[in-house]
Amino acid sequence: MAAAQLTSTCFVPSYDGLRSSASKASSVMVALPFGSFKLKSTRGLVVKAATTVAPKYTTLKPLGDRVLVKIKAAEEKTIGGILLPSTAQTKPQGGEVVAIGEGRTIGDKKVDIGVKTGTPVVYSKYAGTEVEFNGLSHLVLKEDDIVGILETDDVKDLKLLNDRVLIKVEEAEETTAGGLLLTQATKEKPSIGMVIAVGPGLLDEEGNRAGLPVSPGNTVLYSKFAGNDFKGADDSEYIALRASDIMAVLS
Repeated sequence: MAAAQLTSTCFVPSYDGLRSSASKASSVMVALPFGSFKLKSTRGLVVKAATTVAPKYTTLKPLGDRVLVKIKAAEEKTIGGILLPSTAQTKPQGGEVVAIGEGRTIGDKKVDIGVKTGTPVVYSKYAGTEVEFNGLSHLVLKEDDIVGILETDDVKDLKLLNDRVLIKVEEAEETTAGGLLLTQATKEKPSIGMVIAVGPGLLDEEGNRAGLPVSPGNTVLYSKFAGNDFKGADDSEYIALRASDIMAVLS
């Protein structure tokens, strides 16, 4: 049976501080029998997930421990100046706090929101509800979904909140145990790294910080698909994740 070959090219996002970049992944060749598929144009198809707030509403006040964040605009070019199509632009993970709720109650203690308006923050990848408000993209999320405060372009300056931990990822092995050189595509993503900074810990039932089981300088084994990935100013890979995603301390 005759077969058709489809070549697909995708963009793999990475982070340089909070600035996104994209690199071209290897093409994938797929063999399919003729007559078994149809190609249908999707040009003009727009999927808009955000909730649009009508212009007649001029104020959006978050409730409880929720925060309103104005989303940082997606990068339209790579660091090398290559223009990115909208489908390849990386979804931002940072923005500016523009409104906060009144906080929450733990036991008989009132706990205020840990960030203030105007604070630049980094938040979890898939957190919150996106809304279009005053013509701009915003995110309504819980305070616990905020990873930390970042006032510079260097992720090492990230001030972590709650139970978050910042880890410098150990570099991937360049060769196999038998000495074979690994290509970029075949290098296994590391899940070992050194703790750079830790947050103050979660609040217990009495409103006190419980602390974390790891400290800066510890080498740890963590869950492979957890946290937010970043590239630091030193070109090293970093990951910010919850302490509960760390499985062991290595020595």
